[in-house]
Amino acid sequence: MTASDTVFDLGSPEFMDDIPGGYARMRDGAPLVRIAFPGVDYTTWMATRYDVVRDVLNDPRFMRDATRVPGLEGAGILDQLVQAFGITDDYKRYMRGLLTTDGDDHARLRKLVSRAFTVRRVNDLRPRIRTIAEQALDALEGREEFDVLWDYGFPVSGNVICELVGIEESERPQWRAWMHTIAEGAPERYNDSFVLMVDAVLRNIADRRALAARGEAPDDLLTALIHARDEDGGRLSEDELVAMVLIIVQGGHHTTAHFVANSVLALQQDPDQLSVLRDDPGLMPRAVHELLRLHGPAPMAGVAHAKEDVELHGVRIPQGDAVVCALAGANRDPAAFPEPERLDVAREPAGRRETHVSFGHGPHYCLGAALARTEGEVALDLLLERYPDMALAVAPEDLERFEQPGSRHLTSLPVWPHGGA
Repeated sequence: MTASDTVFDLGSPEFMDDIPGGYARMRDGAPLVRIAFPGVDYTTWMATRYDVVRDVLNDPRFMRDATRVPGLEGAGILDQLVQAFGITDDYKRYMRGLLTTDGDDHARLRKLVSRAFTVRRVNDLRPRIRTIAEQALDALEGREEFDVLWDYGFPVSGNVICELVGIEESERPQWRAWMHTIAEGAPERYNDSFVLMVDAVLRNIADRRALAARGEAPDDLLTALIHARDEDGGRLSEDELVAMVLIIVQGGHHTTAHFVANSVLALQQDPDQLSVLRDDPGLMPRAVHELLRLHGPAPMAGVAHAKEDVELHGVRIPQGDAVVCALAGANRDPAAFPEPERLDVAREPAGRRETHVSFGHGPHYCLGAALARTEGEVALDLLLERYPDMALAVAPEDLERFEQPGSRHLTSLPVWPHGGA
């Protein structure tokens, strides 16, 4: 059996007990390796190395939309996962959108929302993001212990993305509850929350149209998307409009919150680097880049299928096979980063540009990357400024985590804001 024929089980105790080591073994084995993907009966490959990940993500022969892959007849991995989660037939259409399209369709959808996430637009939002983070910190005053993820990360990221989209403050607690259930991935609860989220979007769209008819619609992303649907040449279908809102709110809520918690944990475990950052807060943009490289919240990129036989880096991927990219492995590839396992908050990206692949690469590069970077910079800067003596309230090995094959996510990060008890 060749290295490329070895099947890696991402859910095995060997892999899960040492996830960085598991990705390193895959990198050492082959540029693309076969993996066991729970609940899926397709042959699935994982791109393991930095250059290979970038090539796969930028290769139009790998399709997110399984309906365009000959022989699959639309029954790709996404369809199997939808079936596993028990999504009601009438609501399956809302699972498809920006993340599951390719080519011209994807470019059309992306263009409709890209203006809301430009660097200039996000920089204009920075004062508002700062205010939201300060309000979250103010709510923690006087507490002897708080949870960075639940008491700070989620309130900041959730309020920022809901405000950008146009979800009223009174609705946000319910939205947060739905999104947490969706993130858990429990089949017995997933469908109910998804249906309620879709229904809430449909109600918000109807309310916003009524406001627009009276000339009272607010200036937010939901209004802009409705305009694109109703008045701008029909560039967006009703189903695509709903799916777009769901994708943006879900994506903007969990990932940034987990990144903030991951970063706090990493800095607490590396006091020398924490001291460097405290002594020079101007390093925060570099620190966020470095923390995203080592501790980004998304260890893998979305599933794609080969629309034809593909020969890549000496490995043949047959038509219809699925490919997943190991972002976490690529970001620690010694061929791309000197001393890749070492956290260096002063590390300057090569050419002063983003070099990690935590936001993906190519046509599906994360639309919210600039927003996520800015939220991370503001949230971490204010947290370290407000609580310079903050310390973990639980030993790192005792922290609660949620495990999925190939990844382990914090479920809480309790800290003492003023140092050890």
